[in-house]
Order: sequence, then C-alpha cells, then structure tokens
Amino acid sequence: MRRYALLVALLLAAPSPAAAQSLKDQFTELFTFGNCGQPLCLEGALPGHGSHFIPATTSAANDLLDLLANSLSASISNTPIGATSSGVTYEFVGGLPVKTATSGGPIFGERAQTLGKGRFFVGTNVSSMHFERLRGVRMDDVQFNFTHENTPPVDTLGKPFFENDVIGVQVAMNVNLLVTTFVASYGLVDGVDLSVAVPLVHTSVQGTSVATIHPAGFPSPHRFAGTDSAPVMTAVSDMDGSATGIGDVAARLKINLTQSNSFGASVLLDGRFPTGDQENLLGSGAFSGRGFAIASARFGALSPHVNFGYVFRDAELANNSLIGVLGFDNAVSGSTTLAFDLLSEWQLGESKLQVPGPVQYQYPYPHTVDPTNIPQQPDDFLSASIGFKFQTPRGILLVTNALFPLRNSGMQPSVVWTGGLEYNF
Repeated sequence: MRRYALLVALLLAAPSPAAAQSLKDQFTELFTFGNCGQPLCLEGALPGHGSHFIPATTSAANDLLDLLANSLSASISNTPIGATSSGVTYEFVGGLPVKTATSGGPIFGERAQTLGKGRFFVGTNVSSMHFERLRGVRMDDVQFNFTHENTPPVDTLGKPFFENDVIGVQVAMNVNLLVTTFVASYGLVDGVDLSVAVPLVHTSVQGTSVATIHPAGFPSPHRFAGTDSAPVMTAVSDMDGSATGIGDVAARLKINLTQSNSFGASVLLDGRFPTGDQENLLGSGAFSGRGFAIASARFGALSPHVNFGYVFRDAELANNSLIGVLGFDNAVSGSTTLAFDLLSEWQLGESKLQVPGPVQYQYPYPHTVDPTNIPQQPDDFLSASIGFKFQTPRGILLVTNALFPLRNSGMQPSVVWTGGLEYNF
C-alpha cells in the first residue's frame, strides 16, 4: 500500500504536460519564418524594420484562418450522413405488416416512407475525401501577398519608397477528412421515426509555404537574413497536424403525412449539435437545424424522390441556406438497387466568410495589390451522387457510393467515396 501511495503522490506532483496546439493554431506556422515567433517577423531586417509586415499578416492570417477553418467545418457538417431508413419498409394494416417500399432506397436523399412501428434501422458508413480546391483555387497553389504597414510620420501608403515592398507567400496544403458515421433509427409508431447519427471524424492537414520578399528597390531594409550586398529574400515553413474525435451529433425526427402504394409525403426535422471540437476542425462549433419536406413516388421498380428545405446555422461566420435534393432509386434486380441524387445548397445573403480586399497605394503612383488569389463569392454547392446497394442473403445491405462536386464553392474534393452497411429489423 505504501508503494501505491508513493506512486500516486509522485503522479500528482508531476507537472502536467503543456496543452498541445490545436489544428487551428497550427495554421499560423505557415506564415512564421525563422525563430522570431511571430508571423512574418523578419529577423534579418535592418533595425526597426523587422515588424513592419506583422499588422498586415495578422489581419490577413486571421481572415485566412476564418476562411480555411470555416470552409473545412462546413465541409464536415455538410458531409451527407445517409438516409434515415433503408431497404424494405412496412406499415400495419389490420394487424398485418404491409410493404411500403421494396427497393434498397436512396443513399443520401430521403424518401417519404417510414420504418413502421417497432422496427429498427442501423447502419454505418465511411466517407473519405481529399480536398483539392478552395473556391476553385487549387489547394497546392494558394497565394497571398502581404503588404507593408503605413509607417509614420508620412501618412501615405507607399512613402517612404520601401513601403512598396511586398512579401508573397505561396501555400500548398494537403487536407484530408475521414468521417465514420453510425446511424440508428426506430419506428415510434406507424409514420413516425426517431433517428440519431454519431460521426467519428479524423482530420489531417499538412502544409508547406514559400515566402519571397519583392523589394521595390535595392538595397531593401527588409530581408529574412544576409546583408545588403547578399540579402536572403526567400524562406520556407511547414505544418503537419491531425485530430480525431466525435463530430457534430445529429438527431432527426421524420413524420409521414400520407402514404399509398404510389405516392408518399413526409417532413423531416434535423438538429446537429456542436459536440465536435471546433479548434481541431472536428465540428462546426455551433448548433444547426434543418427542416425539409419530402415527396416520393413509385412506378414499378423506379422510385423518384424530391426534398426541399431550409438550414439554420448559429455559427457566427456561417450563412443560412436553402437545400434541395432530386433523385431516384431503382431496383435493377432482386438484390441490387441503383441510387442517384443531385444534392444542392444555396447560400442566403452575402457570404460571412470575407476575403481581404485590395490594398490601395498612393505613391509613387496609384495602384493596388490583391492580398490573395482566393475569390470573394457565395459558397453554393451542387453535387451528383451515384451508388449501389447490394442485399445479402441475411438481409444486410452493402452500400457503395461516389459523390462528385459540380461547383467550385467552399473547400471541396474531386470526389467523396463512401462505403457502408445497413440493416432493417
């Protein structure tokens, strides 16, 4: 017992480890060169000139961080989590179960049918994506131009002449996301389903940056190292981080309004709670709610559906939006279903994710410098989803799907691959 007591005392007395940097914090490493400890602090500059780019860098880096982090958070929160039901569904007529759907059902769209009283649906899917574009700009060619602060006593940007020096930073980022979602639905009564979706998110970000000072004249007081006769005007930096944890948990309530053999209508309420760690890019950091109407029909083996609704987001830098889904599922054989969807989201109002505007110079002549090649635009999304469901002899559905973004909005991959398992009982 004495040994255990001594061990506990030593553990309590040991210093706690320093908190690790979050993924958000690590983004600033892409703009930190040398050992100064601040973004774009020029250690090798002449005395008094090493900190002249820090104000512009801090402002632009904050805007960049907001854009990158919130674009990635939006991509995480917008990752489709799968339909609330799948496979054969039932309703009870005269105490006997009657099938209301016989195909495997949609993958990301919603059909009107509910599970039926007392029935369960469980599923899991894994979605993998490698982000390649940010508002149409390749992630390995994101460019930034950091300008000099306006120094006293002259209140004219560009005067003295060295204020025209610009530091260009080319950033290449490798951003990957792996989302494993566990879904469970239960038929409370005929026509009412309650569903919960729990995502496990793994985010990894690697980046490299190359900074180059573009002097307006020689010799320049700004440099990373060296001397007036042999200045070092280029520097490199990098970052590498990852995080894994629970994402934003969703709770969904689906209510069937009418159902026949050929047509059905429902409403779906979806609340997503900020259970994911926003600082490590695992969640949105705020509540979002979705409500939309569902209509679906059946013409033999073909079952088309349409969804339309509204998304409310409580995050400070996230816009509300309208969402629409149009698609079908088709039982191409007794055990195989083809599913296709067009998924869209249309931003309401001016984007809250602002790109820094052009910097205006007055001397030696009026001109502007664009701080980045990322455009200012609304982030409207449109994607095409195509996949298959294969039913095994034991009734388990195997799901494969590919989702292709069709618009250059937000942070997007070329394709989102999804595989999963689903089971009704």
